[in-house]
This record gives sequence, C-alpha cells and structure tokens, in this order.
Amino acid sequence: MKILVTGAAGFIGFYTSKVLINKGHTVVGLDNINDYYDINLKYARLNELGIDRDNASIFNNISKSKKEVTFSFIRLNLEDREALPKLFKGENFDVVCNLAAQAGVRYSLENPESYVDSNLVGFLNILECCRNFSIKHLVYASSSSVYGLNKKIPFSTDDNVDHPISLYAATKKSNELMAHTYSHLFKIPTTGLRFFTVYGPWGRPDMAMFLFTDAIVNNKPIKVFNYGKMERDFTYIDDIVGGVVRILEHPNKERIEQNDLYKVYNIGNNNSVKLLDFIKEIEINLETEAEKNMLPIQPGDVERTWANVDDLIHDYDYKPNTSISHGVKAFVDWYKTYYK
Repeated sequence: MKILVTGAAGFIGFYTSKVLINKGHTVVGLDNINDYYDINLKYARLNELGIDRDNASIFNNISKSKKEVTFSFIRLNLEDREALPKLFKGENFDVVCNLAAQAGVRYSLENPESYVDSNLVGFLNILECCRNFSIKHLVYASSSSVYGLNKKIPFSTDDNVDHPISLYAATKKSNELMAHTYSHLFKIPTTGLRFFTVYGPWGRPDMAMFLFTDAIVNNKPIKVFNYGKMERDFTYIDDIVGGVVRILEHPNKERIEQNDLYKVYNIGNNNSVKLLDFIKEIEINLETEAEKNMLPIQPGDVERTWANVDDLIHDYDYKPNTSISHGVKAFVDWYKTYYK
C-alpha cells in the first residue's frame, strides 16, 4: 500500500514509518518539526529513516530517502488548507495513519491555541482530504487521557468519556467525534487508537521515562507528583506500533461489510504499574538511587490508567505484553548510547 504517516518525525510516527517501510509499503512521512521539544531528536529520527536534515528543513518539498526508495518526507503543517489537498492529489494514498498532534497534557495549560490548530483544524483537514480523495481507511491516534475523571478500572471503550480534565484530552475526544461524523456522513472507515503512556527508545523528552532518566544521570532530583501515588498502564513502543500496523494492514472486513465504519480501540499493556515501581526499574538500570522531590498532583493529571484491550484481542488477536523490566532496560540502553 501507499500510506501517509503524519507525525513521522515524532516518537510513534517514526517507529510506525520504519516498520511499514521494512514490510514493503510505500510511505510518505509528514511532520512540521515544531519546537515543542528538541528538534535535534526529531531530525535524528528522520536520519534513521534516511532523510537528510537539510532536505527535511524545507517546507513543501518532498525529499526521498537515500536508504529506502519506499520512503519520502514532506515538512508541512496539517493546518495548511491549500498544501495538504495538493499532497493527497499528487500522491494518491491508499490509507492514512494520522499520528501528528500537539502532544502533552500540561503544555495545553500554557499554549491552548496550538492544540486547536494542530488537533482540531489539522484533523479536520485530514478528514476532508480522506473524504475528497477516496481514502480506504483512516487510522488515527487518540489518547487514554480522554477517560479523564473516569473511576471505573480498567478503562473500557464502552465507558462514558464526557469528563476530560485537560484541553489536550478534549481535543482527542473531539477527534473521535469528528471521525464518527465523517464515517456516518461520507462512509469513510475510521479507527481511533487510544494510546496508554507510550515509552521506549527514541521517546519524547517531556515524558516521565525520559525526564526521570535524564535527571538521575545528571545528578538532579526527580519530580514525583501526587507524592508517588500514581499508577500508569505503561506501554512499550514496539507493542503500540505492532497494533497500529496490524490495523493498517488488516482492516476489519466484517465490520466494514456490516457498515460499522467507526471504531475506537484501547492499546495498552492491560496492566497498571505504580509510579514508584517504574522509577525503581530506572534506578536498577542506572545503578543509581534517585533523589525524589515529592509534589502534589499537577492540573490535568489523573491518578491511574489501565487499558481494557478485550476488543483489540477479539478483532485483531493482538495484545501488548512487553514487561516493564524489558522496556525500561531498552530505553536506558538507548539513552546511554544516544547521549554518550
């Protein structure tokens, strides 16, 4: 297939592009390479895909990978209502994997406009292009944050999610509603994936895994919110991407035949890990005990997440299963190598 992967310089988008290329698909990666976090890491990911930094810095310019003829890259904002349709018209994609978004719960308190631009206007443009250029399937990233103040554990896609507690979560829930509307009105198969706390090598610097490791290595105290009384369904990057690729390659034909064009799945490890246990694994791999600065819970944070993945198992025979010990070791090993 020919697949558009948005957010290709991002953590999940980079891995997804890499796996799809290795499986023989033709991939066009799109990213605006914004400065929400260190752009050098984004360019380094693209370099792993064979894209030269100079070419990746040019807007509206398709650059071909030197390593893989099946990968090309364009720097572009999803909000660009003129350039995005031109890209769709020129490339004739079969399916779209939309992983681009303004990420981060806490940053949405500081810069709400960027979330509206990327996550709402940008997603609408993706939907319009899917509608106008006969895209066979749209797979897009949602988030476990949509569950907000939900008290029922584990979180199920059957649960009510009308109580988000961050603007980021609200935009992700809005994406699901927008996709439902387009599936209903224009018969576009859409699949939303609620990711649960993704971590692993090449991960985002604003995520706990990276922040804790970086602080410990540099002999700085780590910030432990809610005084450590937090639990997360930490999901290793390979497990996330394995689910994304399986759904891209094998859309549920039975569901589509029954005109059930809209679907949302949880992708998580189906296991809730205490934050202090997670930190302990990092300490073990760094052979250093962290100095912990215990702090109250941050606005927009939830105390616990845990994914019910029964639908994913039923429809795709797929379940993430990488252990925390394996995943943390893989990240720490990468961190040591990347930052020497």
